[in-house]
Amino acid sequence: MFDAHLHIFDPRFPLSENEGYLPDPYTIADYRKRMSRFDIDGGAVVSGSFQGTDQSYLMAALAALGEGWVGVTMLPVDAPDAQIIELNRAGVRAIRFNLKRAGGDIVGLTMLALRAYELAGWHVELYIDGSMLGSLEPVITKLPKLSIDHLGMSDECLPYLLNLVDRGAKVKASGFGRVAMNVGVALRKIHTVNPEALMFGTDLPGTRAGRPFRDADISIIADSVGADLHRVLDDNARAFYGLPAKDRALAGPSRRKASGEAPTLRLPRSQLPKTPPPDTLPLPIVER
Repeated sequence: MFDAHLHIFDPRFPLSENEGYLPDPYTIADYRKRMSRFDIDGGAVVSGSFQGTDQSYLMAALAALGEGWVGVTMLPVDAPDAQIIELNRAGVRAIRFNLKRAGGDIVGLTMLALRAYELAGWHVELYIDGSMLGSLEPVITKLPKLSIDHLGMSDECLPYLLNLVDRGAKVKASGFGRVAMNVGVALRKIHTVNPEALMFGTDLPGTRAGRPFRDADISIIADSVGADLHRVLDDNARAFYGLPAKDRALAGPSRRKASGEAPTLRLPRSQLPKTPPPDTLPLPIVER
């Protein structure tokens, strides 16, 4: 499995308050303990608003995690070309624009995105309130590669989001405790438009979410995408971040059968946690 969205808050490195809030430490050891029942062998460590444009924690995290892990960073609009190239060598593969909590110069961010793509092939990851997606669509469509965090956050944005998906944008199936939408319906609609669009992420530790990731979230995804579960949990993100695809005939205890039956991930659907009762969805946005 590939976790396309997680945060590390290492107390060895500086954090800054955002909207009066400072997160508790959440280390690589904490993450590994929480996800120990799953076969996570890669992922994307995403810079949060508390980390600003500091790169020290991200470089340390990528060095500790090793092969199969990539970084998603935040940079000032005037970041030098040399810094982008150096971060790319260290395993950073994308730049994040946090328009929900930080705002920013849209023109400057767009120019930075185009420069990062030209220099290193980076895509943009947008954390954006659903109400903004429609108004920014003319700008967003100019970006060469794009992913949207947390299903776009709300039902309000879904028509615009599906239009972007139809044009090739990716969407993180993450942060189910942050969104104001019917998660299952959104997953099915996105997957119908493009089966290569959805990328699973835990969003751990779930700072300021209504609730953090729970194991049953994977069951919600499984019920929504059916036989394409391996794409959402692994293949789509690996391809998007430029990582080698897994050979499913060799990975894990599941082997391709002589009958030609498609291989599966190491966690069979029969072992997935039960989906919570429908009345727990949709979940409201809860800010602290």
